[in-house]
Parts: sequence; C-alpha cells; structure tokens
Amino acid sequence: MTGAPAGRVDEVQSAYMQMTRRKRMYSGIMLVVFIALMASGFIVADDRNAGGFWDGITNIFTFPGEVLSEAGEKIALLPALMWEFLPSLIETINIAAASTLLGAILAIVISLLSTRGLARWPRLIPLFRRLMDIMRAIPEIVIALVLIFILGGGPVPAMIAIALHTVGALGKLFSEVNENASLNPVEGLQSAGASWSQRMWLGIMPQVAPNYLSYALLRFEINIRASAILGFVGSGGIGYDLKNAFSWGQGRYDEVAAIFLLLFGTIVFFDQLSGYYRNKLIGEG
Repeated sequence: MTGAPAGRVDEVQSAYMQMTRRKRMYSGIMLVVFIALMASGFIVADDRNAGGFWDGITNIFTFPGEVLSEAGEKIALLPALMWEFLPSLIETINIAAASTLLGAILAIVISLLSTRGLARWPRLIPLFRRLMDIMRAIPEIVIALVLIFILGGGPVPAMIAIALHTVGALGKLFSEVNENASLNPVEGLQSAGASWSQRMWLGIMPQVAPNYLSYALLRFEINIRASAILGFVGSGGIGYDLKNAFSWGQGRYDEVAAIFLLLFGTIVFFDQLSGYYRNKLIGEG
C-alpha cells in the first residue's frame, strides 16, 4: 500500500473491518442457533425418554459396577468363556471381511463410473453419485432389519447390509482418489485402442491401488464393529451372544465381561494391524 492515497487506505481498512464485523456477527448467530437446537433437542429427547435424564444419570455406573463385580468373582472362568465365544467372534470377523471385500469391489466400479474424465457414461455420473449417497445415508441396521424380515435371521442379511453401506462409503472415498489420478496413461492407452476396462486397469489402478487398500483396511476395522452391533437384531455373530447374555441379567454378567474382552482385544488388534499397513501403503504410494 506504499504510495497509495490516504483516503484509499482508509477505505480498504474500513471495508476490512466491516467484513470482519459481519463474519463475527454471522458466527455469533450460528453459535446461538446451534446452542438453541442442542437445548431444544435435549429437552424433546428427555421428554420422550422412558425415564428422566437427570434421574437416571446418577445410576450410570451401576450396571458396569455389577458386571465388573460379578466378573471379578468368577475371574477364573473368563478364559474358558472367551474360548467358548471364540467361534462367534470368528463369525463376526468373517461377516466383516466378506462384506468389506464385496463392498470394496463394487465401490471400485461405481467410483470409476462416477468420476469425471474416467466415467464410461458421463451423462450417468449424477445417477451413480446419488446411488452412492443413498447407500451411504441408510444405516446398516435399517437395511439389516428389512433383510431379516425378508430372508430371516442369520449372517447373510448382516453381510449384505454392511456391504451395501460399504459401497456407498468407499465409493465416495475412491472417487476422490480417482480425481487426483493422472490422465496421461489413460490417454496413451486410448490412443493405442485400449477398451475402457483396459484403460482403468492399466492406467488408473496402479496409481490408486495403495489408497484403495488403505481405505479398505480402515473400512474393515469399522465393519467389525458394525457386524458385532448387528448381532443385536438377530444377524448372528458375537453380538447375538452378547444380547443373550444381557437378556439373562445377573448371573450371566461373567459372559458379558468375557465377550467385551474378546471384542476389545479384536478391535485393538485390527486397529493396530490396519493402521500399520495403511501407513505403509500410503508411504509407498
């Protein structure tokens, strides 16, 4: 601003201060709206709840205390119980693995079809993107409940539900990775007469594969938790055993503790394993 007229400097400074005040005002309004929505939502939820929040908050440690107390009394039985529930845990991991693999394969296809510059049918890009939005927006438990009503209980509805949600979630992430890929190999293959699938396989996949695998590993970790939760609605796995142990109440809390220990150990293990390989893949990519 050296050499600028003093009036011009004052004008710029005044405009800047006005813009700053406007931003602060908008931020204040948004904060007030957010607090009002939070307060009203809490009041509505508390009114519709079976019991009052403030009455029940004092008992928040009662149930964990009962579980820990009973587990402490029967601590010698925990290893045998963990071994007993190990097949259910393996079923839960299998559900997560199968749904992640199926969902990742479909996500690769739909992400390529919804990426500008790569899509085989450019006019259908909005359709594929809205399809991913729908699959990502519907929770796994809602899909599982519908499929259980149609197919009956078991691991298959859980696998399909998690796979559909995985397609929507990974498809979005994969499409963002695709947008950063170089189109030079694709153009070279196209000039040589390669088909669309050959251009994607040879020109795009070598560039994006490390990030694909990284996101798929992260999703596998998330799907283990989802498959355990779906067991509560009759989809099998260790979540179903946990629901039964909860239903029996006192006298079976040692089983609850054993299942929690299995789930905690499994999630920590796969979290560390997937984190290690994600870092390795991204570093090499």
